[in-house]
Amino acid sequence: MLKIDTISFFGHRRIENFSMIEERLFYLIRKILAEKEYVEFLVGRNGEFDQLVSSVIRAVKRGGYGEKCSHILVLPYETAEFRKNRESFYDYYDDIELFSGFEKTHFKAAIQTRNRQMVDRSNCVVFYLEHGHGGAYQTFQYAEKQKKPIIRL
Repeated sequence: MLKIDTISFFGHRRIENFSMIEERLFYLIRKILAEKEYVEFLVGRNGEFDQLVSSVIRAVKRGGYGEKCSHILVLPYETAEFRKNRESFYDYYDDIELFSGFEKTHFKAAIQTRNRQMVDRSNCVVFYLEHGHGGAYQTFQYAEKQKKPIIRL
């Protein structure tokens, strides 16, 4: 039976040192895929870090690891951008999920609730944090409380 690991990524909307973070992500994702049998990478789409993670995952997949992982977008709710560009989204990601329970959650709380669900189902959580506030930091605190293995870039 195939052993599947799940890794989620969280970071601030803005990236201070783009090329350094990109380099660290390439190294980390390649290392993970070399060591693991199969990995589900869970990502959001709420800022520069999320976009960078997705770009690196796609590049690594094209570089020979495509059969060892899935690139999954987890949306907190169905956005207008997603509805308008559904086909493009499905071309870019291997799968797209709406977090369960979004119908019952106020849209302002939906992102944090989605983040916690992603942490709960992950074997490991990767963070890009430059300061101790904001949604990524709140998710970091939650992951620590859940005693999840954490990698900080």
